[in-house]
Amino acid sequence: MPEGSTLERLRSAGMVRLGIAGEVPFGYIDESGEFTGEAPELAKVIFKRLGIANVQPVATEFGSLIPGLGSQQFDVVSAGMYINEERCGQVLFADPEYQMLDAFIVPKGNPKNLRNYQDVVESKAKFATGAGYAEIEYAVEAGVPERDIVILQDQVAGLNAVESGRVDVFAGTALTTRTVVAKSRKAEVTEPFAPLVGGKERIDGGGFAFRLDDAELRDAVNKELHKMKKSGELLRILRPFGFTKNEMTTMTAKELCAA
Repeated sequence: MPEGSTLERLRSAGMVRLGIAGEVPFGYIDESGEFTGEAPELAKVIFKRLGIANVQPVATEFGSLIPGLGSQQFDVVSAGMYINEERCGQVLFADPEYQMLDAFIVPKGNPKNLRNYQDVVESKAKFATGAGYAEIEYAVEAGVPERDIVILQDQVAGLNAVESGRVDVFAGTALTTRTVVAKSRKAEVTEPFAPLVGGKERIDGGGFAFRLDDAELRDAVNKELHKMKKSGELLRILRPFGFTKNEMTTMTAKELCAA
């Protein structure tokens, strides 16, 4: 191990600072004031195995995570951050701990048999999604006229619109749609699917982010993460936050950085 490396420093200090953004279910402070989420809970296990027993959350705005990492406000971003080409120029990513697909909220029985964006176009279904959601782009890419898209505040509003019959379908991430529909008697969620962008399936994935000169720390985290994926331990840690086998992935950060 290089003298004075970040991993060596963190082991000596016995503590690592995790940047989180207050986003459920990725990294947040719960009602009792404890920090939790899929990424922090995973980080607690991994860093303990790397000889760093204490993890300290540092909550900030999502947009401040990468700048805060660069300015040493924390050592690692532990917020389930999506890995994409732009961010890969600013930070090093561990391989993704999860992948994220889309899904639809539809009336019980899915009367229009909507399984993907192409189905929405062909059936001329009344389509809704959330303000600023990536699903707007995916729907337009498939051929849904942008002027016809109903924009709602969030997935709860989407569920209400489907239940009341104001729209035929609401699109969101598989995890959020599944969570919001769980107690509904009038609506259901479709099987997760990958939207098509430029004719290719688009699958997002999120993981830990590190400073560009912390490859050794990233590699050490990756080594533990891969063991947990292989043993099934990763899914056991993420399951309480709504993740399922559908969100497990063998994708690499390198693949997502090039997407």
